[in-house]
Amino acid sequence: MLATFVSPSATNEVMIFRFLFILALSFLLTSMSYAQSYAVDIARDSARSNKRTGGHVQKAVLVRGDPNIRISINLPSFQLTLWQNGNEIRSYPIGIGLEEFPVAVGNRRATSIEWNPVWIPPSSDWIEKSSTVKAGEIILPTDPRNPLGKVKIPLGYGFLIHQAKGPADMGSLVSHGCVRVMQPDLYDLSEKIVAALSLNVTPAQISAAKRNKKSLLAPLEPFVAVEVTYDTIVVEDGRLNIYPDVYRHKRNTVENVRRELQTSGVDDGQLTDAEIRKMIAAAVGKRKFVVSVAAIRNGTALAAGRTVAVVQATRGE
Repeated sequence: MLATFVSPSATNEVMIFRFLFILALSFLLTSMSYAQSYAVDIARDSARSNKRTGGHVQKAVLVRGDPNIRISINLPSFQLTLWQNGNEIRSYPIGIGLEEFPVAVGNRRATSIEWNPVWIPPSSDWIEKSSTVKAGEIILPTDPRNPLGKVKIPLGYGFLIHQAKGPADMGSLVSHGCVRVMQPDLYDLSEKIVAALSLNVTPAQISAAKRNKKSLLAPLEPFVAVEVTYDTIVVEDGRLNIYPDVYRHKRNTVENVRRELQTSGVDDGQLTDAEIRKMIAAAVGKRKFVVSVAAIRNGTALAAGRTVAVVQATRGE
């Protein structure tokens, strides 16, 4: 394991060498503050279908030194969840990519955690249109042009988990293909990963990185598996959740609602197609439609169902 500090006060030659070393190491591994108000959603469920969880999600406290962890990200529910041994450790609200820059669905690997990260603008149309940065330029953590905030977790191919700009990012399409997490939540996620993998990074080093602008790199050995999904219709813990089809993939259909119910062992015989269309129509913008499985079975789904915000925003610490 390796933790590397980079000092902005070093000579230009040393500073450049150290940053290039960090970038090379990150590639080889496969490739503001607590006082602000932020979105807190600790009680949110994991948005995992009954078909994957057996009908119930077991929540647990992180076990230090147990490396059997993974991350799931469901885009329509704007949610990132940390799992350990099949148990949900904690779920966090997120912001995701703009419609023209969607977060890619699939299996990825988190290969490192970097506090006070450098940013290298990618070769992309939106960078070419920028008047402030150039593709391939090394943007230091001390540079106000660096948009990554205090922490980044690379997922490969230029995709990142990194700090959000503010509460408005949560439940919104805001990035160029990256996942944004509020700073306190990102600190919490990072420190849970460090504890589970027993990384050679001390609390004192992390605390110092929070206070200053020195880069601290912690390779993830082993890597942490990350699954990115696009599940708009989810039956879990006795409820049907219909999330907004944020990337307009035409997933919210009568047929797909019936398929999710039936494959989850829920009798949909009391639901008419017209009722399902009304349920789907309610899941728009930043709101989802939620109804109990019991109400679906007894024919009162529309009356008993409700629309709620996908991300519950409250005052942070």
